[in-house]
Amino acid sequence: MPALRGQRLCRFVSASKLVARTRILGLRPFPERFLTEMPELETKRERLNEQLARLPSLLVAYSGGVDSAYLAYAAHHAMGDRMLAVTALSASYSARDRAEAEKCVTRFNFPHEFIETDELANPAYRANNSDRCYHCKDELFDKLDVLAGLRGFAAVAYGINQDDLGDWRPGQQAAREHKVLTPLLDAGMTKADIRELSRQVELPVWDRPASACLSSRIAYGIEVTPERLAVVEKGEEALRALGFRQFRVRYHEELARLEISSEEMPRALDPAMARKFVEIFKPLGFKFVTLDLEGFRSGSMNSVLVNIQK
Repeated sequence: MPALRGQRLCRFVSASKLVARTRILGLRPFPERFLTEMPELETKRERLNEQLARLPSLLVAYSGGVDSAYLAYAAHHAMGDRMLAVTALSASYSARDRAEAEKCVTRFNFPHEFIETDELANPAYRANNSDRCYHCKDELFDKLDVLAGLRGFAAVAYGINQDDLGDWRPGQQAAREHKVLTPLLDAGMTKADIRELSRQVELPVWDRPASACLSSRIAYGIEVTPERLAVVEKGEEALRALGFRQFRVRYHEELARLEISSEEMPRALDPAMARKFVEIFKPLGFKFVTLDLEGFRSGSMNSVLVNIQK
């Protein structure tokens, strides 16, 4: 197969460095033998490209994270202008996420549009029960289905991968109901695979820490409102300005619970830094500012859920 557009020869890094980076990013650890398994990775890449090339046309749900960015990149390589990446704007989508999404579009010039979604108009979404993500994805795929019909696109795809199957993600049910394609998953790709392939082609977001919508920061049972989403966004931008890389601001009404990666925890525990946290979060309306000693955990809000039917 022809090389991916813009691809350079793979620049191998030491396994120890890549393993260390995954810990900083809060990813699941993977074996150090990963970097010696490039033939398997190349097989997955070819499988993905072959899948995409067979499609008449495709809309890609593009958030700007590494998974959807690589899917958009690969679809453009395989399909050219028969694909369109679409980013949904809403109160739960941060300005930083939008900026990150635009970086890849600018760099690789693939077809792209913004649309607006209004999940906050849905009382079931605002209620913030354990199925919140279902209602968000249902709204997104409703809008993408309409757009695909109007523009004549044959299918819609999103960036789920093998590592997404183990957590509580009700949005996957919405995707199944809308018959959304899952090219990365079908190619057998893991998050580590996608990061490595993205690194090879120099996607700007290849090492971007895992992210999620702002609503995921609000504890289940607390209503999602534009005002609360704005508070979370301001708090996370302030932490980023302090130089932290992997973190979450968890919203528990009067209490802010800060999750920061274990590698960055010593800095967060410094008394001077603690004072800065108070100076940031008290003016945002929190009465209590806490640092979670377990550190950053992706999807930590799900730990309170019981009797989940997967």
